[in-house]
Amino acid sequence: MIKIYHNPRCRKSREALDLLKESGKEYEVVKYLEDIPTKEELREVLNCLSLNAEHLVRKNEPIWKEKFRGKLLSEEDIINAMITYPKLIERPIVIDGGKAIIGRPPEKVNELL
Repeated sequence: MIKIYHNPRCRKSREALDLLKESGKEYEVVKYLEDIPTKEELREVLNCLSLNAEHLVRKNEPIWKEKFRGKLLSEEDIINAMITYPKLIERPIVIDGGKAIIGRPPEKVNELL
């Protein structure tokens, strides 16, 4: 089943969710700001995306700039930061099987559909 890590307040995330709805396929919505992923789940997402943690961080978020920018951080440090501050996680993330994409622009979701 398709899974979308979704932030309802984000326009791009809402647009990606609309594409999933229009596809007619079954999907699960994970509101990751409320249902924060575990380290294991975040590692699995990174694995499906074939990215390291740094590429999943929203570096323009004030919390990143205030607490983390310019610091030498390990992969584990960055994963811990995203779990502590889930707003740092790029969105939307859509996963289908072992494949995943970051839905920016939202039309990228069509690659999994």
